[in-house]
Amino acid sequence: MAKNDQTPAETPQAPEPTAPTIRIRVDERDLKTSYANGFRTSATADEVILDFGLNMPVPVKPPSQPEQVDAQPDREIVFHVTDRVILNYYSAKRLALTLGQLVRRHEERFGELELDESKRVRGGS
Repeated sequence: MAKNDQTPAETPQAPEPTAPTIRIRVDERDLKTSYANGFRTSATADEVILDFGLNMPVPVKPPSQPEQVDAQPDREIVFHVTDRVILNYYSAKRLALTLGQLVRRHEERFGELELDESKRVRGGS
């Protein structure tokens, strides 16, 4: 048999490398729970800064002089910052994706969350 008529020998395949297994343990000993109904964001070139806190309505006194009526706001809200979280951009992106998925699943189950307060359905009393 001529050399060209031989079936090429199969080269043994190297086993595919497996990804290392990583176990994550969560330590909640120092866990602090906070409630926030508002947030503020800011950023640097390296980090995203998230401030969380409470929007608290404050009564506004009526103006003492009639000409100041237009200058006086109808209401005022004080944003009381209680917690700050600083993330690198990789963690911020993972958080944004995770929150997007979480909200999408919630809306699929319970309906759209209307952000415009004036468009929300209000119960009659």
